[in-house]
Amino acid sequence: MRRTDPEGHGPVRYGPPPPGQGLPVPPGLAAAARGANTEPAGGGAALLDAARGYWARRGLPAGRDRTAAAAGGPALLLALSAALGGDVLLPRPCAAWWEPQARLLGRSVFHVGTPAECGGVPDPYALLETVRRVRAEGGDPRLLVLSVVDDPTATVAPPELVHEAVEAAAGEGLHVVSDETWRDTLHEPHDTVLLSPAEMLPDRVTVLTDLSGSFLPPGWPAAIARFPDNGAGGELRDRVLDVLTALGARIAAPVAAAAAYALGEPDEITDHIAASVRVHARVAAAAHGTLVAAGALARPPRAGRHLYADLDPLRPALTAQGVGDAQELEDFLTRRLGMPAPGGHRFGDDLAHLRVRLTTAAFLGTTEEERTASLMSREPLELPHVERALSRLEAAFGDLRDNDDARRWESPR
Repeated sequence: MRRTDPEGHGPVRYGPPPPGQGLPVPPGLAAAARGANTEPAGGGAALLDAARGYWARRGLPAGRDRTAAAAGGPALLLALSAALGGDVLLPRPCAAWWEPQARLLGRSVFHVGTPAECGGVPDPYALLETVRRVRAEGGDPRLLVLSVVDDPTATVAPPELVHEAVEAAAGEGLHVVSDETWRDTLHEPHDTVLLSPAEMLPDRVTVLTDLSGSFLPPGWPAAIARFPDNGAGGELRDRVLDVLTALGARIAAPVAAAAAYALGEPDEITDHIAASVRVHARVAAAAHGTLVAAGALARPPRAGRHLYADLDPLRPALTAQGVGDAQELEDFLTRRLGMPAPGGHRFGDDLAHLRVRLTTAAFLGTTEEERTASLMSREPLELPHVERALSRLEAAFGDLRDNDDARRWESPR
């Protein structure tokens, strides 16, 4: 029998972190991290006002009494799930950190398929079918979590799909949490139409943004939430603050100060984000080309610092390497590439599917000097350390392609 849940591969403790930047911290951001205390539960005035300014510049104005902050996206999502109650609906695949929050509360989680063109947002008809089936079986679906700019697929959902999915959710009485962690990492921001669900259905959508997406290093946990501007939104925020208080999920003062500085979007921060997006986009496009040339299926990455590939077309070659499911694929590629390569089962996909997420930070260097050079270069693909990392990827997938071709042409004995 094939090994499917080996020691040391648990879905929570050994789950993959969000894709990191892999780049130096801007000096001004580091200097802003001052203080020795913690913020009040839900965030202090300076941080909440900075969050309000950030959202206002994106067409999502919010009052201070409809804004909250916590020590990271998982804490905020846990508090939201606890406050809303009921069962949780998630797209398949989805960010690895979403499902554990609901499971920790003992809630049932139901995955809904996504359309062919993108991830992050469920197919509207599949959503309706799932909600009705769950209710017919005695369930109580109340919360849909989605992401217009998605981890793990690195896609951006088209506005018409977002509109249909949000309308379907509203028709079934669901509250929507829109995870907008990656909205500021669009590879082609001037050619991409991004629409937040909160613009379509402001009374039923809470926006959540983990600041590790664009603004802070992953070791500085901070996230912000924007609640609906109505009575129900105020009551939900109050319940969320109660949960955050019980959890002790306050943001450390130095992190809060750095977050407020970053959310103010001074030139240093916006320039750093633009440079980071530029280098990750170039590397993601190169890696995508390598995977597709080897026979893998992968949507072109449009945002973020990652890409998601379906290696089922290479199954015969992978089977010859002892790979039969996503966990074995993860083990094989992690060894072969020398970088994390979490399988699709970490993101809610079926274990039997040979899917994998690769992060572009792993290509940007292993030393501070190499990462700085990657950030500053106009031609990062020509840097020796980036070229070497991409060559390893090309060699690994080239071998799989060549072995698959050899088997296809091998004469029967």
